[in-house]
Amino acid sequence: MHIMEGYLEPIWCLVWFIVMIPFFYIGVVKLRQILRDHPDQKMIVALSGAFIFLISSLKLPSVTGSSAHPTGTGIAVVFYGVGVCAVLSTIVLIFQALLIAHGGFTTLGANCVSMGIIGPLFGLIIWKLLRKAGAGVFVSMVAAAAVADFMTYVVTAIQMTLNVVTANNASFVDAFVDFMSVYAVTQVPLAIIEGLILGMFAQYLSTTRPDVFEIADKNKINPFAKEE
Repeated sequence: MHIMEGYLEPIWCLVWFIVMIPFFYIGVVKLRQILRDHPDQKMIVALSGAFIFLISSLKLPSVTGSSAHPTGTGIAVVFYGVGVCAVLSTIVLIFQALLIAHGGFTTLGANCVSMGIIGPLFGLIIWKLLRKAGAGVFVSMVAAAAVADFMTYVVTAIQMTLNVVTANNASFVDAFVDFMSVYAVTQVPLAIIEGLILGMFAQYLSTTRPDVFEIADKNKINPFAKEE
């Protein structure tokens, strides 16, 4: 979900940009390495970005100052890691701000942290755990995509709560519960639907492009880990 332009206090706009920058930088480095070492992956990288753009553009009205929508980041984070997912998400967020007034430039850092970094990171952890436990591609991707979507909304709720607490000296717990309870109405079913869609796509790729999953299995949960 995106926080709309002008909603965050300037201090929080700056904070989330600072958090975003190192992940974005690592992602650029890793993306260049992937395209250099595996030029055949260009199409899959493009498809991963297209999934994020198309799915996350389907927004529903939610709490004032934000919107609810799927994120589409499950494929990108599983195949290429958190850093690359952050880069693709940032590109998508910029285009959405320019073309459909979705999100904004002052809130770009906050939206990238929630949708492109922390949410997908939890999805990648779930993918790793399920694959290690012997779960199939479909089940693992359904869970990873759904968790990435759900945790994106949790992080957004925290971001908006911190903003409200700073601006209005409100209770953190009360504000957080308010945001979570409203978001859950739309985001929980959206997360499940997104998981099923990306799960079917991943299952299709597992039969047509199994080499993609060789790269996915090498992805480290730590986006700052050195490449082997």
